[in-house]
Amino acid sequence: MRREDGRDGRDGGDGEVEAVLDELYALPPSDFVARREERAAAARTEGRADDARRLHAARRPTLAAWAANLLRRSRPDEARQFLELGRALREAHATLDPSALKELSAQRRRIVSELSRQTAGLAREAGHPLSDAVRRDVETTLRAVLADPEAAALWDSGRTESALTPPSGFAATAESPAREAPRAPSAPARRRDEPAERRAERQRRLDRAREAAREAEERLHDRRTEHEDAGASLERARERHREAGRRVSALEEQLREAQREFERAERERQEAGAREGAASEALARAGREAREAVREAERAAKGAR
Repeated sequence: MRREDGRDGRDGGDGEVEAVLDELYALPPSDFVARREERAAAARTEGRADDARRLHAARRPTLAAWAANLLRRSRPDEARQFLELGRALREAHATLDPSALKELSAQRRRIVSELSRQTAGLAREAGHPLSDAVRRDVETTLRAVLADPEAAALWDSGRTESALTPPSGFAATAESPAREAPRAPSAPARRRDEPAERRAERQRRLDRAREAAREAEERLHDRRTEHEDAGASLERARERHREAGRRVSALEEQLREAQREFERAERERQEAGAREGAASEALARAGREAREAVREAERAAKGAR
């Protein structure tokens, strides 16, 4: 889905653009814009203006969308089974098979929970832990993939740009006959005869409203991306804070142990000092006694002569 056939007839062509788009959507969101502009500039330098426009139009994915794309690329077998489950669910819903719906719905809840857990693990290993809010967006996206064939095709392409929302009820499969849209009531004769200027003005207002809606959607996408970036930064900061707290606790324990060791050494120093002092006094006393004994011996020797 969203793979336009914008060929420009030059070497590389659409296949090269597709490869670059795959590369872009495999990058973390923080690296997306810089690499996109680099690739678009290279295409312009090579004279591939259409390719450059296609690349420049690629929208940076939100963190939840990037994580969902990461799951699709990293777990191809599980992804294929998940897409098959979605087709089975939509078929069961289209045929209103109660027993099949009950069994498949139980599988859906279990598998969505497990794939959400795997996605969070993959993102964490890639250095981008997911906040609780982003994980909820991932789960919503996975439910949309099961419920909506267009969402399934977009996720299968690996280029999801923002969190997907499931419809209120499961959409029918592509093989199911589409219901004919109700026909708009015929315009009254007055409108058919309305001046062309008024019709043109209405069309201009409609075009402006559509452009405003598109710009609002772009702003919403940008704000959602910024919000997710801030949430990811907060989660990383929290993890660094927890790790710093663990290091501080370890250092505090080392400091307490060093203080205890210092106090023990101080007591031993004082005790050794006291013993050394006593030994010095005993040595001095013994010295005095020895000298006195020598003098006494000398006096006795003189008396004997």
